[in-house]
Amino acid sequence: MAELLATPGTFAFAGDDGFVIARAAAGEAEILTLAVAPTAQRRGTGSALVTAAADCARRLGAQFLFLEVADGNLPARALYRGLGFIESGRRKGYYTKGREKPEDAMVLRAGLPLSALGKNRAPR
Repeated sequence: MAELLATPGTFAFAGDDGFVIARAAAGEAEILTLAVAPTAQRRGTGSALVTAAADCARRLGAQFLFLEVADGNLPARALYRGLGFIESGRRKGYYTKGREKPEDAMVLRAGLPLSALGKNRAPR
């Protein structure tokens, strides 16, 4: 983690109930990791962390924010959809560890700044 955080454009936000690590470069940003304690899920923690990362990425010059989520992770997909993320691609069989069967990763994208209404901005 220390090596990752030392790379240019990488930043993190953390609280008692979760953290987010992201990276911004060349007008784009990516959420690398988002973790929320089970007791804090569905209480706004994930949304606050993603929003903080999006705001920081925008200040660093990013126009779009990307992330990957397992196709079957419906709570996370709902969180991201509510923040305005849309599917921009798939990685077939990307998640394999600890699974009987590989699961696709959905690549999601949102324009920055994130829309307060949860709608994706049109690309420029």
